[in-house]
Amino acid sequence: MGVGAGGLLALSYLLGTFPTALIVARLAGHDPTKEGSGNPGASNVYRLAGTKAGVAVFLGDAAKGAAATGIGRAVGGPQLGLACGVAAVLGHVFPVFRRFRGGRGVATAAGTVAVTEPLVAAPLVGAWLGIAKVTGKASAASLVAIGATPVAVLALDRPGWEKAGMGALAALVVARHAGNLVRLARGDEPDLERVEAA
Repeated sequence: MGVGAGGLLALSYLLGTFPTALIVARLAGHDPTKEGSGNPGASNVYRLAGTKAGVAVFLGDAAKGAAATGIGRAVGGPQLGLACGVAAVLGHVFPVFRRFRGGRGVATAAGTVAVTEPLVAAPLVGAWLGIAKVTGKASAASLVAIGATPVAVLALDRPGWEKAGMGALAALVVARHAGNLVRLARGDEPDLERVEAA
């Protein structure tokens, strides 16, 4: 990919490390790494600080993936765009400035998918909302939505690099949900509900 592409990937990773959840939650008097599930993500911030805070975190984290992907596409085409999006997700999940302890990567991955395959992203957002409402579990909705992404790309017969990239993206997010999968199997995964009144 060359030096220019390597620099973009590094910048995309650094963009992914931006601590959206920590900033939004702390403005509301909370620390998402020490309260609730301990995860610095939109669902935990929603539980702790309310709908507006949760939506702000989701949009901020999604913007990281979308921006990285969009810049990569503008500079080097869709292949570099997807690679930059994956790099941003890696930065969110394994932030070097916080001892590689980040979030689950769902929103940042959603931003990456939205720019790469907007026609795939739109129905998956609807699926997430529906599953979350029915089950009350954000993790279950996230796992179904991200798991369906490479399946949709495969069904659309996209290029091999896109299939591989989306597969890697989904695998990363699913791996970060290992604990959630265990709790879902045991039946003690927390519901997507407020911890306290806003």
